[in-house]
Amino acid sequence: MESFEKNLTSFDDHPLVQHKITKLRDINTGSKEFGEIITELTIMMGYEALRDLRTEDVEIEAPLTTMKSPLLAETITIVPILRAGLGMVDGLRMLLPTARVGHVGLYRDQETLKPVTYYFKMPVNMEEYPAIIVDPALATGGSIDATINYLKEAGYRRIKVMSIFASDVGVKLLYENHPDVKIYAAKYIPEGLNKDGFIVTAAGDIGDRINGTYGYKKARPAKP
Repeated sequence: MESFEKNLTSFDDHPLVQHKITKLRDINTGSKEFGEIITELTIMMGYEALRDLRTEDVEIEAPLTTMKSPLLAETITIVPILRAGLGMVDGLRMLLPTARVGHVGLYRDQETLKPVTYYFKMPVNMEEYPAIIVDPALATGGSIDATINYLKEAGYRRIKVMSIFASDVGVKLLYENHPDVKIYAAKYIPEGLNKDGFIVTAAGDIGDRINGTYGYKKARPAKP
């Protein structure tokens, strides 16, 4: 393991996760099924990412006795990077319905590959609780790096990242700039990026595929 990978938790050895990753990669997977799989993968990763949430014991009446048992003592803020990150929000809210949601609007300049910010909105009085940035692809890492900086400037200190696909380039950037931030990825791809900054073996533009705004299927030849 490379030193910069020590903050990464991936699910590369989980057969169910990898089955779903293959479905995402397949150009024949339609937008409805694609979005459902994103939600399912987010739920699977969420169990691990939320492992360290704080609890407190409360007294309850169980069927056979009165006892103390733990309940969550805090919630989280989910921070999707628009627009693809919105596809991961429902999965985390299924696990934790009390979660708040902030929004970060970023797009990548196609010439410089640097992130450009157009929107940032967070819920009030949540800085002491964990914030989980969700973006299906951690490629160059620029957008997530910028989002972490915005959150730290806003007072957040307990920050995590969840992505479906993560490249070694993005993981290394986040480790160098934010060694305190843990990363959770369904699929870690250490082969680098193409010249346009995309993970070649991922699933294309995930925002397009979730929303059905672009298809990767080859056009059928016209009938003679």
